[in-house]
Amino acid sequence: METYRQYTWWLKALSGADEVQARRFAGAIALEIGWGGITKVEELTGMSHSTISKGIEELKTSEKLEPPERLRASGGGRKKVEEKDPGILNDLEKIMDENTSGDPMSLLKWTNKSTYKIADELRKMQHKIDPDTVGRLLKENDYSLQANKKNIEGSSVPERDAQFRYINEQAKEFINQGYPVISVDAKKKENVGEFKNPGRTWTKKGQAKDVNVYDFPSLGNGRATPYGIYDLKRNEGMVNVGISYDTSEFAVESIRQWWLMFGRNNYPNAKGLMICADGGGSNGSRNKGWKFHLQELVNQIKIPITVCHYPPGTSKWNKIEHCMFSYITMNWKGKPLISYETIIKLISGTKTKKGLTVASRLDEKEYTKGVKILDEEMEKLQIEYHSLHPKWNYSISPKGD
Repeated sequence: METYRQYTWWLKALSGADEVQARRFAGAIALEIGWGGITKVEELTGMSHSTISKGIEELKTSEKLEPPERLRASGGGRKKVEEKDPGILNDLEKIMDENTSGDPMSLLKWTNKSTYKIADELRKMQHKIDPDTVGRLLKENDYSLQANKKNIEGSSVPERDAQFRYINEQAKEFINQGYPVISVDAKKKENVGEFKNPGRTWTKKGQAKDVNVYDFPSLGNGRATPYGIYDLKRNEGMVNVGISYDTSEFAVESIRQWWLMFGRNNYPNAKGLMICADGGGSNGSRNKGWKFHLQELVNQIKIPITVCHYPPGTSKWNKIEHCMFSYITMNWKGKPLISYETIIKLISGTKTKKGLTVASRLDEKEYTKGVKILDEEMEKLQIEYHSLHPKWNYSISPKGD
């Protein structure tokens, strides 16, 4: 019994060995046990009878027991599922592109399916796959787990899912007609000055940049308020960097500058503009100033604007978050934002292998907080609320149309 327990401890050491060492060690134990040794080692290790026998044969025929140059012959080992079944990646992409219908033309990727459910869907499509393999394929194709925040307005899951589908349908319709679809949001405010910026960057040893010990705004040169606009079709963005407050007037001014600098040239025949925005903040669905200043913009550019808001607690699904802002954050990580010029250059220097480009400008206008829009002014808006979730979906037309 003691000898058997000793063998068990020895065999636990196999977890740190490569497969050649493991089978030879298992073979040595089997030889020492004697009659029935292969069967006992097979039970202890889970190795196959043939693998242990191969180890014994190598021990008997090899004097130096040098490990081979390769652990396996060229081309050996189990092939990945995508190599044996090339069509599985296309079907996985269809499932992930649009949660319900599998439409590969979807522009707003979102899913609430687990790897188990996705594996079930793929098996229904005649693919042999397990949930762990689904997880690996998702990670290799740039998907990641994202969690929803608590829903402060208590909207139900069906409401939220229906809104995602509606945003998706509206975006596809606009783009198919050649009209722009933009995702907008304000990035978090940044202190400008010699402040620590999270992240690390390559620097010679002992030459790390010294910054302030404390992050008091009074030690800096002001605060930057970046407001971003991301063009879904063109994979292009613009950030309007304000020096003042993130107000609804500032948000709409940022969109105006995007239109004047890029939109009208890239979409000269556009008869509509779609904006995907969060449900709160300066571009919130209940913000009167947002709608009021959008009416002014619509009157100026002479084309209607359709706005679709993401439900409360789902801002991370907004395309601009993971298609533009995340790359800006990565580009300036570990670099102190010592001046507005530094911020502009770091944003403008943001690029990706998939072709993302970002322009940036400084907005030196002072915006006033707390400006109240009267009900009488709101009644003059040329606004039409959509039949589905009118609190989140509406269109504003130029006055006189």
